[in-house]
Amino acid sequence: MRLTQSMCTIAECAPGGDGPATARPRLVKIAVVGGSGVGKTALVVRFLTRRFIGDYERNAGNLYSRHIQIDGEMLAIQVQDTPGVQIHQHNLDCNEQLNRCIRWADALVIVFSITDYKSFELLSHLYHHVRQLHPGNMVPVVIVANKADLLHIKEVEPQQGLQLANMLGCTFYEVSVSENYNNVFNAFHLLCKEVSKQQITSTPERRRTSLIPRPKSPNMQDLKRRFKQALSAKVRTVTSV
Repeated sequence: MRLTQSMCTIAECAPGGDGPATARPRLVKIAVVGGSGVGKTALVVRFLTRRFIGDYERNAGNLYSRHIQIDGEMLAIQVQDTPGVQIHQHNLDCNEQLNRCIRWADALVIVFSITDYKSFELLSHLYHHVRQLHPGNMVPVVIVANKADLLHIKEVEPQQGLQLANMLGCTFYEVSVSENYNNVFNAFHLLCKEVSKQQITSTPERRRTSLIPRPKSPNMQDLKRRFKQALSAKVRTVTSV
């Protein structure tokens, strides 16, 4: 795994540990949205743990929380994973749970897979839906093209994703969650910086109105459990061969 380049800029810290701070960490809330099977959960886990796990249970829309340090500042980051979105009769099939997650978020990652053209077609619809739920065009959005390592089965050229991101006014990242941590980190790092800038100038009243009932929160214990399950499954498979 090629992880050394960015690891010096991000440190995982437990709340109330030895971090710089007696002050309350700045809270950054990020929602990850996209079609089914594009790798949203793998992307979240890769960012928070630097690990890649290939197999996951069906996405139930979990909220993951962690205190981490980025560029010298302690942040309390919450990342909301969401179930896959589909288009039904030319309209997005977005339930109220997903809409609440989008409204809750300070920033969003819209993910598609280069191996699934339908997930790419969702991008524009999802982006405009986000803007409808966040009037004022203030919420930062990045577009992530995942599975960049699967060139032999790609259905979307990288240039197509970049052109659409430019048209929508979003930053674009092409990543392979399975092979490289750096661009995954860069995408979330950019959003954290943009949110921090906005929070410095935002009013307390605006921050209070952004609160919604907290979704299901397995936190890092759930990530560790899934990681152990995946390792056990792989060991059993190798042993049985």
